Amino acid sequence: MRSAANGFCVFNNVAIAARYAKQKYGTERVLIVDWDVHHGQGVQYCFEDDPSVLYFSWHRYEHQKFWPHLRDSDYDCVGKEKGAGFNVNVPWNKVGMKNSDYLSVFCHVLLPIAYEFSPDLVLVCAGFDSAIGDPEGEMCASPDIFAHLTHLLMNLAGGKLCAVLEGGYNLTSLHQSVCQTVQTLLGDPAPRPANLDAPCASALESLHCVRSAHRQYWSCLKHAADLPTSDVSTKAMELAAEDEEKQKKAEEEQSAEAWPEPGKRAAPAVRTALVLPDGVACPQGCTRFSSPADAVKVGRLGGTFLKDSDDSDARTTLSSLTALVQKMEQNEICNGLALVRDVSTAMMCVVQDAEAAHLDRVLIVCVGDAAAVPSRCQRDDGTTLLVQFSNEESEEQTHRFHIPLCLKKVLCITIVDIRVLMKSYRLGACSTAEDANSVYNNHVVFILSIVTFFTPCVCVSVLHDISKRRTVFVFSQGCSDVSAFMQAVLGLVLPLGYEYDPSLVVLVRSPGSGLRDGAWQQLTGLLQGLAQGHTLVLMEEGEKACVGTTASSLLGVAAASLGSVRAPPQDDVKALEGLRRRLQDDWKLLQTTGDFTSKEFETNELILNFCLLDAAPKPAM
Repeated sequence: MRSAANGFCVFNNVAIAARYAKQKYGTERVLIVDWDVHHGQGVQYCFEDDPSVLYFSWHRYEHQKFWPHLRDSDYDCVGKEKGAGFNVNVPWNKVGMKNSDYLSVFCHVLLPIAYEFSPDLVLVCAGFDSAIGDPEGEMCASPDIFAHLTHLLMNLAGGKLCAVLEGGYNLTSLHQSVCQTVQTLLGDPAPRPANLDAPCASALESLHCVRSAHRQYWSCLKHAADLPTSDVSTKAMELAAEDEEKQKKAEEEQSAEAWPEPGKRAAPAVRTALVLPDGVACPQGCTRFSSPADAVKVGRLGGTFLKDSDDSDARTTLSSLTALVQKMEQNEICNGLALVRDVSTAMMCVVQDAEAAHLDRVLIVCVGDAAAVPSRCQRDDGTTLLVQFSNEESEEQTHRFHIPLCLKKVLCITIVDIRVLMKSYRLGACSTAEDANSVYNNHVVFILSIVTFFTPCVCVSVLHDISKRRTVFVFSQGCSDVSAFMQAVLGLVLPLGYEYDPSLVVLVRSPGSGLRDGAWQQLTGLLQGLAQGHTLVLMEEGEKACVGTTASSLLGVAAASLGSVRAPPQDDVKALEGLRRRLQDDWKLLQTTGDFTSKEFETNELILNFCLLDAAPKPAM
């Protein structure tokens, strides 16, 4: 089987393409995503000992009852030798998997591993026999879900993605799924996701098993739970109730004969509109936006939001901001950005105007400590969902629609002169130039080792001035370590956003958030998969240096790769995992396991602490 044509293939197109990219163009890391309903055992055998190719496959398995009936298709076949951990199998042990099951595996397995792997190229085995109505797959995922899966993958590898058509045997769902994928590749906004609910028990078991099997290989999964015990295994339950399962399967086949036609995806005439103060240039490809002067409207806004101010420019900006929201609601503009005097006031204005424009749900994602989130944006009636990234401990969550995310700051040392540090550490004088250079170089390493030991998440820029034997160290002060931030985005923000299904996304960057541009661009890009791309970014005027990179993301330009993402800080991982566990009863897409006893929970906590300590970087000696 390893070297023969079998299944539906003679030539393994994607495996050949991956090998060609590596040999011809020097591509260092290739991610292959196989969402076809059959296991790609040929691809697995090609690269199972190759750490430069990460292969991910979900496939109908049914505990080895479905073709190709291979033990090698199960979750614990993770690769061999140097390739161990680079083969990710997600076996579907029952038919009828839905949109929620697919999205859950993307958010909690594929995307975290992929960002840690940091591919240079993404190849998709784009088989659509995993869509609803297909006689081979017998799954229930609607065609629109492939728009979202494609969008999520387009944020990797700087947007270098190729989808290669494979299976698909229902002509209706096939053409619908292909169109959804191609339109997303062309940059059209993804439709609002349909039929999202909790992942089914069988999908959760597969998700749980995969995360457990790979936790020793990927730092993003160090906190994954132990393998489920036999008494909670859905395999045991299925074997005990096989007749009942067959009856359900027949009912699912009957109900899957018809499904709604995906809605028309009409791209607005204007992709990105910006509300900018005078003197701030509008980036190429964007449209500068301002509403016609309306004295009554401007006066009303000023009286409501600027009671103690007679700043006419601020009132005009708010007027343009509300007009921009209305244009987005009417789908005349896809997304926008506004530079404002005060983000808190702007948030209140947008939320109030969204209510007036009948935008039923608004997702607000705030990044940074300085943004004072007004009470209007913290409502408990479901009209807004607030996710707030902060460096500081905030108040406990008061209701399910307010999610505080506290991530620790990295060490902040703005400029350090090597001569000062050398004096502080009493390095002494050197008799020759060679001795001086040797001491200089050794203590540069020594100083970096000290910093890395105390702050494993620190980002360092080193600038050398050889003539003066001087080095300037610039340590970044950020909202958080990038790895912890991305783990929160992928494992918390995206599942929350998809389950909430907003009609508008408001992304707020407060002054001094310190978030790296690359991580900010990734967040901006990923969130555009929600609300048909209707994303409004609010930044204060002091953040105008970020306008260009933010506008680029809003225009659909893929963010540059973050590079290989290292293990996040221990405190952040514990905080995120604890928050996820607390929220999963209210937000089902956050679930990654089935039900566990308190004893198993405590055991997993102990294992989490041990794994994090073991993964922490050690000081250089």
